[in-house]
This record gives sequence, C-alpha cells and structure tokens, in this order.
Amino acid sequence: MQQGHGRCHKRGRSRLHWIISLLLLCLPAGVKAQQPAVVTFSLDFPGSEPSHYAISVSSNGHSTYDSDGKLSPDSEGDPFHLEFSMSPETSRRIFDLAERAHYFEGEVDSRKKNLASTGVKTLTYKDAGRSTTATYNYSMVAAVQQVTQLFQSLSTTLEFGRRLEYFHRYQKLALDEELKRMDDAASRSDLEEMAAVLPILQRIVTDTSVINPVRARAQRMIERAGSPKR
Repeated sequence: MQQGHGRCHKRGRSRLHWIISLLLLCLPAGVKAQQPAVVTFSLDFPGSEPSHYAISVSSNGHSTYDSDGKLSPDSEGDPFHLEFSMSPETSRRIFDLAERAHYFEGEVDSRKKNLASTGVKTLTYKDAGRSTTATYNYSMVAAVQQVTQLFQSLSTTLEFGRRLEYFHRYQKLALDEELKRMDDAASRSDLEEMAAVLPILQRIVTDTSVINPVRARAQRMIERAGSPKR
C-alpha cells in the first residue's frame, strides 16, 4: 500500500515537472509579447550641428538620445548619451503618428528632384510582430512630416540642455546668450518636451554664483516649460 502511494506521488511530481517545463518553454514568447514598442528617429547631416543624432522612444516612455554635437568650436565632436522619461502626452503623439504613417512601411520619400538636401532621415518602428524602416530626405506623408518635426524639435531642446550643463560647469558667462537663444526658439515653438531639461534650468536658478539676470531668465524658461504648447 505504501509502495502504491509512493508510485502515485512520483507520478504526481513527474506531471508537475512536465507542466513547469512546458510553461518555461512558453515563457519567452509571452515575455516577447510584453516588450514595449519602439519608435526610433535618426538624422545624418554632415555640416549641421549636430551632424548626427538618434532618438528612441519606447511605448512605456523610456527614451534615449545620442548625438555628436560640438561643445566648443575646436572640438571634433563630443559624443553624448542621455536616458530620460518621455511624457505620456508626447509618447502618445509619437505612436499615434507612427500608426497614421502605417508604421513607416513602404516608400515615404517624395523622390522629388531638385529638392535641397536636409539630411538623411530614418524612421524605425519595432514591436513584437513588426519591424519596419523608412529612409528619406523629404516626405509628402503628413504624419511623417509631423513626427519628423517633433523629433527635430526634441533634439533642439536636448542640445540646449546639454550646452547649458556644459556652460554651467565650465563657462558660466556663456549661459546668458544660450538662454536667450533658447527663449527665442521657444517663442518660435521650436522646442519639444522641455521637461527633459528642467533639472539643469533648476540648478541654474538655485546657483547663487550665477548672476541674477541669468537666473531670472532660467526661471522664465521653467515657467514656459509648464505652459501648454501653442
């Protein structure tokens, strides 16, 4: 009787191990399905500043920015990497535009002749079941135009933040001119996701070694960041 009970117990354990093994085999597919979707934009434009940058935005908001912008005229390029959290509003806009652009499938470049080169642009969409890439100079697709402008404005904002970090640390006298340029860009609606540069603006405001007019200008930029984009 005890031997029979032991055999049943062993069969029960074997069945349990088989079920666990089956679940483990299925796990990678389940994990893959939960991976966030990612939209990536890159620009390569020799002679511009920066001449290369790339922005990746995940559907969960995690974002990265890489560029080779110069921090001084004598520099040959200063590699820069930033990880930040995209606001839910901007992330939704990006993925909505990707959907409206059919996830960048097919030809998006206008292929019009005699158009001035504005750099080689690449848009990529990737999720668990799709991976598409489009390269273009200029596109007639409205959603592609809009997402391109959004990413270019985001790069402009992040480059301002990067230079402000550098000037605050090494060249405080350059902060005033840089903040004036940033204010002008904001007035033209050329900036996007200003929350990403709030930390450096706040450090400038609270730094008593920075002259008061510069701190006041940084404070106005913080207030701009909290205002709805027109």
